[in-house]
Amino acid sequence: MKLATRLFWAAVPIGLPLVQAATTLNSLARDVERVESIRAIKNIQREFSQLAQFGKHGDMAAFFSSNGTLIWGNETATGPVAIETWLRTDSGKMNGVQPGSLDTIIAENPLVSLSVDGQSAKARWNGLRFQGDGVGGAKIQGGIYENEYVRNVNGKWRISLLHYYALYAGPYIGGWRNVGGPLPFVPYHFTPESSGIPIPVPEGEAQGTTATIEELASRISRLNDEDEVRNLMHARGYYIDRRMWTDVVDLHTENTTVTLKGIGTYTGATGVRQSLERFQGPEGLTQGINNDHPIFDMIVDVNPNGVEAVARGIEIAMLGDANTRAASWEFNVFRNHFVKEKGVWKVKTVHLTPLIVADYYKGWGDGGLSSPNTYVPPFLNVTRVDFKGSKGMQRGTNTDLADLQRRLGRSAAYDGAENQSHAYGFVIDDLDCGKMGRLFAKRGHKANPFAGYFISPERTATACYTTYGTNRTTLRSSISFHWRPQPVILVSEDGRSATLRARLLQPSTSTTKAGSFNNAIYHDQMVLEDGKWRLWSITIDEFYWQSSSWEGGWSAANPRNKSEPDPPPAEWIKKYPPDITLKEIGERESTFRGGSGKYIQWPEIQRMWFQYRNLVSGRVPEFYWPGCVPCKAKPDWALEANGYQEPPNGPAIKNGTYKRNVS
Repeated sequence: MKLATRLFWAAVPIGLPLVQAATTLNSLARDVERVESIRAIKNIQREFSQLAQFGKHGDMAAFFSSNGTLIWGNETATGPVAIETWLRTDSGKMNGVQPGSLDTIIAENPLVSLSVDGQSAKARWNGLRFQGDGVGGAKIQGGIYENEYVRNVNGKWRISLLHYYALYAGPYIGGWRNVGGPLPFVPYHFTPESSGIPIPVPEGEAQGTTATIEELASRISRLNDEDEVRNLMHARGYYIDRRMWTDVVDLHTENTTVTLKGIGTYTGATGVRQSLERFQGPEGLTQGINNDHPIFDMIVDVNPNGVEAVARGIEIAMLGDANTRAASWEFNVFRNHFVKEKGVWKVKTVHLTPLIVADYYKGWGDGGLSSPNTYVPPFLNVTRVDFKGSKGMQRGTNTDLADLQRRLGRSAAYDGAENQSHAYGFVIDDLDCGKMGRLFAKRGHKANPFAGYFISPERTATACYTTYGTNRTTLRSSISFHWRPQPVILVSEDGRSATLRARLLQPSTSTTKAGSFNNAIYHDQMVLEDGKWRLWSITIDEFYWQSSSWEGGWSAANPRNKSEPDPPPAEWIKKYPPDITLKEIGERESTFRGGSGKYIQWPEIQRMWFQYRNLVSGRVPEFYWPGCVPCKAKPDWALEANGYQEPPNGPAIKNGTYKRNVS
């Protein structure tokens, strides 16, 4: 490692905002524990959701501290016993235990802020809940969580406050609307300045540690491995959405298996492709086909041996064919195994358990189209914070403190980039243009839909004000949420920059009509600037599909009349022109509204762009655009032109080439 890099990582710990003394074994142990704490907090909330699917209310309540409190809308329960009672009573027959019933609670888009002493934390989440009793009743509700967490005397993280702000709710037939009329703004626990600091600078000297440097090296490797497995699973999900079966197969081992509970098991690459084609259709999307399988609340557990891992999570499929007006829901649990082969993580087994498959127009209230599921996929152990003395733990061989700090910084960067991604979603939900602008780096830039890019915090904020106005009332009649789940986050070698791909899943709500869903994709970059994670580049490709209404859903869209002129760019840019328009970007934005080419609108299939190659094979996607979207037209906006590294865009390239799998 070059001396300059060694000195940097000796001086600046894990992307924290201020300089501290050179890394020591004690300070490294403290930093490892704090990154692990961020992960433990996220996993507790995720398992809370997973347990709800099977009516495990006692286990859910056990995640609370002894005096923990649950506030759900206007109801309150304190202490694990009272919380368990409330959870069981609230779910009633919509508990996931009653035959044909459903209780899928989603908590996504975490923004976690650890306390200075590392013993408590706060986190904001988006929430959705899908419920059904199996005998005709079904409902949806959604809102915001502002939760608090505490570390107990045994070093275990627990929920001290789960505070759910109910924003929208309603029966499946007829759809949801605002709860109680116009909606207030849910208070933030963070500011635009603090959102990019999930782990603040600790105070004082680090306490002495009993961990060896080899143990710390192993724990850092597990964090790095968790990031890679999470990226692999999320990337696989995007390939599934687009029916990119060759890319899906590339991610699997040679002796892989795919098991669909109650249906069958498929073996090897041929079996993977066979299962995909049999149940989802031929490779490639054609007009009118929607095949989205969003992934939520995924927990990744890397085995101490360093070469095996398990991921468990929730999948909610939104499927349809606008040509025939067919549409359906699927609620699934996945529990997949991964192995590391020659340093590369791959999918070894996929185990999918369908809970409910339901016709969109009827809903899941009657239990769906298949027999009720009775199998409970095993849960993962998320209560561990560190792994000192774990049986079979692989001991790290790299004992260079500076390099260990750098590697730890790459996992801390994953959480920092994710925090800032979700901060953007939360403040733009509230149309708080001032806070949104302050999330950006000094030379950060943002695409405004149907318009172009604006550079600098001031210009991004002014463009937002120009679009939405400057008068925010204390109550709102409607909200279009900006969920940004399922991120693929690729971090630079020095941990100071990251590329992030995420969904835009957009549930909307209002006082006057039923809500609906839209879908798009973000292509973003983040940087560590002045000790805080900041937004560097935000690009939104919208929309890939849209619901015409709640009643019609995503399959009610009619093809656009080809003789009609393409919709023009946003009218407001005449008052406040962008630094570069979508049209000036060229081919990359050509098929989106305001671009230079022929506009594509659902149910036509929009081109889907990727910033990265296949994470296992290196296969280049059909529509490939590494780096920030406007940077080919504006080279001085690129990371490398501003003193940052460009994050990797796929597996390592050796001798100028990489091995590309051939189907």
